[in-house]
Parts: sequence; C-alpha cells; structure tokens
Amino acid sequence: MVRRETPDGVSTRRGYLGAAGAVAAGLAAGCLEGDGADGTGDDGSEPTDDEVGDDGNAGATDEETGDAYSVTMEPVGTVEFEAVPETWFPYTGDYADMGVALGQADGLLAIGIRARYGTHLYDELPGVSVDADSLTELWQDGTDQELFYELDADVHVIDPNFLKHRLEWDDEDLRQVEQTVGPFVGNTIFSRVYDWHDYREYSLYEAFGKLASVFRETKRYEAFAAYHDEIVADVQSRLPDEQPEVAVLYPDDVPPEAFYPYRIGSGTQSKHWRDLEVADALAGHGITDAQAGGGMVDFEDLLEIDPDVLAIRLQGEITPEYFDAEIRSALEDHPAASQLTAVQNDRVVYGGLTYQGPIIHLFQLERAAQGIYPDVFGDEPLFDRQRVADVVNGEF
Repeated sequence: MVRRETPDGVSTRRGYLGAAGAVAAGLAAGCLEGDGADGTGDDGSEPTDDEVGDDGNAGATDEETGDAYSVTMEPVGTVEFEAVPETWFPYTGDYADMGVALGQADGLLAIGIRARYGTHLYDELPGVSVDADSLTELWQDGTDQELFYELDADVHVIDPNFLKHRLEWDDEDLRQVEQTVGPFVGNTIFSRVYDWHDYREYSLYEAFGKLASVFRETKRYEAFAAYHDEIVADVQSRLPDEQPEVAVLYPDDVPPEAFYPYRIGSGTQSKHWRDLEVADALAGHGITDAQAGGGMVDFEDLLEIDPDVLAIRLQGEITPEYFDAEIRSALEDHPAASQLTAVQNDRVVYGGLTYQGPIIHLFQLERAAQGIYPDVFGDEPLFDRQRVADVVNGEF
C-alpha cells in the first residue's frame, strides 16, 4: 500500500486511486435507500458485463492497467486500486464471511456487532478461524467516524448508504473517511425492504464476486461458486414435491411471547429458505416485514396463520440443546403456542443468523434442510467441511 499526505497534512494510507463519482456525490445524486435480504439478481435490472446469472454464477472480473485495477459496484460506482488491500472491515457478517472465504481473515479488523457474526461455525472447518473477540466492535451506542480513522483500513466493505440511513452519518462524514482513510465498496444485500435502496441490488454470489475482484481472488471465488452450485443442486434434487409454509420469526424475548416477522424475500438473509423452495406463510397472510416497519405478531396472530413450520431466528451460537430447552419446549408448554400445528407436529426449527456469506450459508442450508425434512436429510452432513476449508486455504 502507499502512504501520501492529504491536503491538510494528515498522513493516510491510500492503497487505491479513487472512486469514479465520490461517495457523497453519489448520495446527492439520489442513489439512496435500502436494507436488504439475500438477492438473486431478480430485481429487474439487466446484468452488467461482469455480473452474470444467478447466485451460483455471478462473475468476478475487474479491469487492469498495469498493477492498478478497478472494481465497479453500486452505489459507489467504480473504485480504482493501485494495490490489493491488506486490511479491511465490513459492518455486517455477510461481507465478513465473504472475505474469510476469500482467504482474507488475517486482514479483518472490525465488525458491526460481534454477536451477529457466526464465527463459531468456522470451528468445523480445519485450519479456518476468526477470533471474534479480537475484532473492534463498530456499534458502540452508535458508530463514530473516529473508529474508522483509528482502524485506518485499506478498504471499507460497507454500503455508504447504510451508514447514512441506518447510522445517521451525513455526506461530510462519508466524504472525509473516503478521502482520508480508504474507499467504500459494498451494497446492502441482506434485506431488500428499505425504501432508500433504490439502486441495483446484488445476490449473495454477485456481491461475493465483487469482493473477489477487490482482493484479486477470482479463482478462489470460482471454486467456491462451483461447489455452492453442486450442493444446492443436490439438496433441491431430494426435496419433496410438496413444500411447507414457513413463518420466519425473531422472538421478542426468551422464552418468547411475541415475534418480529421476517418475510422470505429476495435478500441474502433468506437465501437458505429460497434454496429449499419453501412457501412464505407471512407473505401469504399480508404480514409486513419487521425491517419494513411491520409490528410484532403474537400467538393469537400466529394461530390465525397457523404455518406448517415455525423458523425461529436467533443471533449468536445457538446449540440444538439451547434451542430445544429455551424455544421448542417453551412453546410446547405455552397454553396458546401449544395449539399451533407446527408445535404439535414438532416442526419448530432454528431459523439461522441474519447475516450469511458463502460459508455461513452452507451451514444454515444444512441445518434448515435437516430441521424441515428430517425424514429426507436426517443428521447427514450436506457438504464436505474439508473441501470448504481447502478452498478457503487456497488448496483447490
């Protein structure tokens, strides 16, 4: 990376040449709004030359001039790099997981909220680990710009509009960080319900391909994408003809008395459910997503919907023992919840983490498939841990 002096004399690491259409300029032009979910490139927009196909086939290319190269991703536009970033951080665990999959764990400096990043899942992958406690937590009753100056990362894998609309940064905050520390590259992909997200949205593998271009790790990305396609195809080939209606819910407390509803949309947070081709019980009854301002649903509401499956989303490391004791058993003992078809039929399953990149997605797909279709998948591992670890470690 290269250091140079900014106009005010502050030394800063600038391992990139700049963004075509600076961050604040893009914001002012109306590229605002959005808090997504796992996308599949089905937003109606035409793919660009370096974005092809669906979740399994998104391209990962960049443009080169000598050692310099550029990566184009909305909403920022084209960012030019003069060297591969060595240090970086995202806000959400989906992009953190992508970076780890690309072999960039050593340069990861921070995360928005540690508990929402499923690093515990890496314990099953030989030679892959991230010490979550070593990551600076960006959320500290807000996220101050000073953290970005202190961390001094080469690139920020964050949608600047997320900082503006969810964390109340202004254009000047964004401009100063971009100009004196490092560029922003990222797009809010976990949910597509935010009204400020009126620009192109990316599927998990489209965004993964973009990050692969940033780190010049296209071959590692392609190896991961190929294995992803293989796993999803195998799982889908074994699905029953009739799919259940699933209600994805986040409890207000443990044990729960009410829930935040999450519709199975096109954002990355829903990718494992879309892969399993389930029906959305909440959408079928007109329930508004919590991220779009929807209110909580209680057991009376759920009795009216009476979904086939309750998928209870929780953050952090949720063991089967914890889930059985604190969620499933609590619902079975509850006078109203015990009347739900899903509870009576033992179809209360773990809903997963909100933020999933390519590694976490495989774990969540496996657990969801086993939970919904125990007669089909049982406790069978659906993907090879060693093969995934080999890709992460560059052995493919």
